[in-house]
Amino acid sequence: MIPNSDLITVSPHQSSISTIRPMAASELHGITCRGDLLVAIDTRNGYLLEIDPLSHNTKILNPDHWQDFIGVRGVAIAGDTLWFTSGRSIYHCSLASGDFNPQLLTRLDYEADGLAVWESTIYVSCQKMGDILVLNGETGDPITRLYTPGIGSENLTIRGEELWVSDSLEQSVYCLDRATGQIIFSVLTPFDSPTGLTFFPNSQTGKQTLYVAYVNHEPYIRDNPNAEPNHELLYRTETFIHPLYFHYDQENHYALSNGYLVEMSYVEELEPLDEVELANLEWKIALPAETHRQKVRKVEAIGLPFTEEVENGQKVAVFKFDQLTAKNRCVFGWKALLEVWSIKYRLTPRDCEDIPELPPEFGDRYLVDNDQLAMDTDIIKRAAIEAAERETNLLRKVYSIRNYVYDRLSYGIKPHIDTPDIALRRGVGSCGEYVGVLLALFRLNGIACRTVGRYKCPAFPLNRHLPLAPDYNHVWLEFYIPSIGWLPMESNPDDIADGGPYPTRFFMGLSWYHAEMAKDTPFERLVSNGIPLNKQQVSIGSLAINHVRFTILEELDPAQTTEK
Repeated sequence: MIPNSDLITVSPHQSSISTIRPMAASELHGITCRGDLLVAIDTRNGYLLEIDPLSHNTKILNPDHWQDFIGVRGVAIAGDTLWFTSGRSIYHCSLASGDFNPQLLTRLDYEADGLAVWESTIYVSCQKMGDILVLNGETGDPITRLYTPGIGSENLTIRGEELWVSDSLEQSVYCLDRATGQIIFSVLTPFDSPTGLTFFPNSQTGKQTLYVAYVNHEPYIRDNPNAEPNHELLYRTETFIHPLYFHYDQENHYALSNGYLVEMSYVEELEPLDEVELANLEWKIALPAETHRQKVRKVEAIGLPFTEEVENGQKVAVFKFDQLTAKNRCVFGWKALLEVWSIKYRLTPRDCEDIPELPPEFGDRYLVDNDQLAMDTDIIKRAAIEAAERETNLLRKVYSIRNYVYDRLSYGIKPHIDTPDIALRRGVGSCGEYVGVLLALFRLNGIACRTVGRYKCPAFPLNRHLPLAPDYNHVWLEFYIPSIGWLPMESNPDDIADGGPYPTRFFMGLSWYHAEMAKDTPFERLVSNGIPLNKQQVSIGSLAINHVRFTILEELDPAQTTEK
């Protein structure tokens, strides 16, 4: 079922929309609305909070009954009745009387999470069951059940014929058909751990804003005068409500969500460690790419001018030096103004049946060992057979291989990247080693794929106009489905637990903070007198120190940008 047109896009340019931080709130979970106010549950304190989304003024509605609401995770309002989940039980009480005396509807076999109400029907999510239960609101009797779309704790809300689900581990919001539970599309949230959601009517514009609640644990530096040294690293709970903007492109199978205007700089500080003398040197650095989720507004040179060339469809900045020696000192690079969004593709195995053959020219580029992938070693050959599990559907095969690699690798940072056979035997790998193993297994199974990268902006979208520097570079990959195109897949961030289950948030999806470049070409390389130089001849790391900086400027509306 296709959602109504007014559900497909939600704009951030509605009146006075901003991040809401209710005073005294500790952990906001379920949220709903009542008239022109939001109602949220603070599960730690038991406060039922009434929040003005414009002024952020906050009121405790249950000052005499807060004990009864400690541990509540899902809330919904239908008329003058408040519904909520607590442990394994579903309760309701009257808002009109203000007595907040809970009345039991029914008890479940497992703990309930989120809750939504539609007329006389109750929808309840249960992580341990892996289902959304559909109950009779008058008797509590079960009507049917729907599969939960994710693996985390989920909360619910309803709008029209759609059931909307937030998932804390998947970092996602799903739009489901309310009758069948079929996923129509999903979007990534700009923050971790979404814990509740609701559509809020904006009386000034006549539109609705999708608000999402979050609960995170943020690190901070505490100044403790009684300690030596006096600065301590601690963690504290952060909770807030933020609008989720999105645009669904059904034709191209993807949805965009909360975008940001980001300034990215990549600069090399020339400072050779060893004696070196290179003549007629071209120093090539890939530029940001144009994709469905990333648009380049402007690129300009830093320090030295560059010329631009295109290699396999990828734009590259070329800096030229007549002579480079150990005595040279300079800075050079580029600064780009980027529009970036989160993207999530929605495809099913059925979409990948009866697909065309891979284009012939892809075989020599994306099915061969052209990057020390150890595809001829016994351990990699054996793993390629085991990972595919005799799957014939391309999408299922990709998913099976991903889970196989997650089962056998754990994430760890190392000073250098080993070949896939060594990484697989060791059982620990960095993002680059995850990519190497995945590339090798995909290609041995006839799946065209390539490495993508290069950096991630620090994921602090509320820290605007401040310079942010990433701690590491990062790579992920793309796989190709004939007739559909290249689809992104993160290398390791979804490998969050030994043995799974693993989230699918970044399977055919990327968050807004990824900066895409270096597609089908090395990110950075040297050419002297027209001859490419390899790492054994001269290492870029021994010639210069790189400086990477991001600055988040403003939040963007994916709907308005795609309409340009």
